[in-house]
Amino acid sequence: MASQIEAIDLSPLIDQALLDPASTDEQLKACCSAAERYGFAAVCVYPMHVRLAVEYLGSKSPQVCAVIGFPTGATTAATKLYEAQEAVDQGATELDVVINRSWLKQGQIEPLHQEVAEICEATGRPVKAILEMSQLTPPEIEMAVDACLDAGAEFLKTSTGWFGGATLEQVQFLKQLTKDRAGIKASGGIRTAEQAIRLVQAGATRLGTSRGPELIRQLQALDATS
Repeated sequence: MASQIEAIDLSPLIDQALLDPASTDEQLKACCSAAERYGFAAVCVYPMHVRLAVEYLGSKSPQVCAVIGFPTGATTAATKLYEAQEAVDQGATELDVVINRSWLKQGQIEPLHQEVAEICEATGRPVKAILEMSQLTPPEIEMAVDACLDAGAEFLKTSTGWFGGATLEQVQFLKQLTKDRAGIKASGGIRTAEQAIRLVQAGATRLGTSRGPELIRQLQALDATS
């Protein structure tokens, strides 16, 4: 396993998440500092923290990603659009948008598509559509993937982490459905470097986790013993 892990640099794939609703400015500063230190792809935060995250990171390379409609996706399309536009106005460079699963469950694909498309068009920022796959059937996932890709989403994200974490099977299914037309973000429950590597090998191109520094330290320890 050590040789397989050595072949993958996890750092540029990690979205370091700080999504505890009670998180403090000091915790946000530590999150941004870790993202800069380890060369993570992004910090993933609530819209209320975007402005300060941008201030902490300055011109450093990690992106500032805001979650929209998080964690349920059950706000109105107008509310999500406003939330996304405000986050971008405050400096967010990526958006993780929770889709409306109620529409999906009822086969109402057009409003789901329109909601994502409006956010993509209005903000001009990469959108990661959060599917919450553990709550969907395979046919529902297929419909959601088609709608989100057609709407302009650049990534499909497995989950918020609030209703179960990412699995290899979910990532493999998204890989099969997307046919490399979009990135895949595996998110939730990623606790070990070995698990992270397996998700990447299954097709994940981003990893959403609050344990980014811990994963890198585990990876470094495995490298040292190889």
